[in-house]
Amino acid sequence: MDAIPLGDWGALCDRALEPNGYYLPDWEAAVNASARGRTGTSALCVWNDGPPARLIGLMPVTSLWRAYKVPLPALVSGHPYGTLCTPLVDRDLAEPAVAQLLRAARQAGARALLLRDVALEGAVMQAITSTLAREGLEPRVLQSYSRACLEATGDGDDMLRDALGPKKLKELRRQRHRLAEHGPVSFDIARTPRQVALALEAFLELEASGWKGRRGTALIQHEGDAAFIRRAAPALAANNQCEVVTLRSGDTAVASGVVLRHQSRAFFFKLGVDERYAKYSPGVQLTIALTRHLCADPAIASADSTAAPDHPMINPIWRGRLAIGDVLLPLRARDPLVELIHATLAARRNALDVARRGVHIPRGLRTR
Repeated sequence: MDAIPLGDWGALCDRALEPNGYYLPDWEAAVNASARGRTGTSALCVWNDGPPARLIGLMPVTSLWRAYKVPLPALVSGHPYGTLCTPLVDRDLAEPAVAQLLRAARQAGARALLLRDVALEGAVMQAITSTLAREGLEPRVLQSYSRACLEATGDGDDMLRDALGPKKLKELRRQRHRLAEHGPVSFDIARTPRQVALALEAFLELEASGWKGRRGTALIQHEGDAAFIRRAAPALAANNQCEVVTLRSGDTAVASGVVLRHQSRAFFFKLGVDERYAKYSPGVQLTIALTRHLCADPAIASADSTAAPDHPMINPIWRGRLAIGDVLLPLRARDPLVELIHATLAARRNALDVARRGVHIPRGLRTR
């Protein structure tokens, strides 16, 4: 991946058929440099003949062995520390770009491509499906779910009123007034590289102070992850592709979030809150302020929560839904190896589901 000219990569992002903030070059280069378990990623890259020659398709990939310890000839979309792996495809040459990406995967020895966390109803998946159909092939959805998204073209207050209702909004206003007793409540947006770098440190501290810190998954707890986000966020901010939003009570940051921007879509990467203020719902208060901010921005048409399905905080606020899934793309017709790859991945998923159910502890038996 380090061999891809960043200028060409950035130009492809400008022309991309479908936005993906997690495949922006400054983000993915930082992930590839230091993020845990995500370094050393390769990429399928395809160019048109020109003139002038230009990059028309890009898909970070890794081997099925490295991704899942499965010793079969398949490539898997590289995971960019975010839950979206939709490939970058030139909007003017979408199907030719997809055809060349599939050809490049075959030339690399793959018998199948596994797209993880791809937008199932997006324009890129439609181009992939059409291209495969011309070769007598069709994609196979291995798993799918829906997650919250925001249609940001309307009035933010109207959207919040429709989503939450007057009773819930009244309760949230009461909590905000109570929070203001600790100091005036403000919503700050860091945009410049310097502002973002400073606000990011407050975010990292908040994230580590809560349940993510107790679980050991906060970014700042791992040197490589901290290095990646400290490199990526200011670099993206230089191109107006990253903001850090912070809710304050007086001088105290009570909630903070990192938001990426690509074309007309925002991506809500992560949220950190000060759990000492939990009774005032700081994460919800921040998300409400962010919703108004995004709806008021004419450059933003939608926002992807990139959250887990059925997320208890954001699902009631952002009522749109985005279909996401893992999709297996066969690269040859009637290939017995594709059937083996498919069956192995299905068995692996079933085993993981059984293991998760097996370690579930009934609520009454849990200890603090």
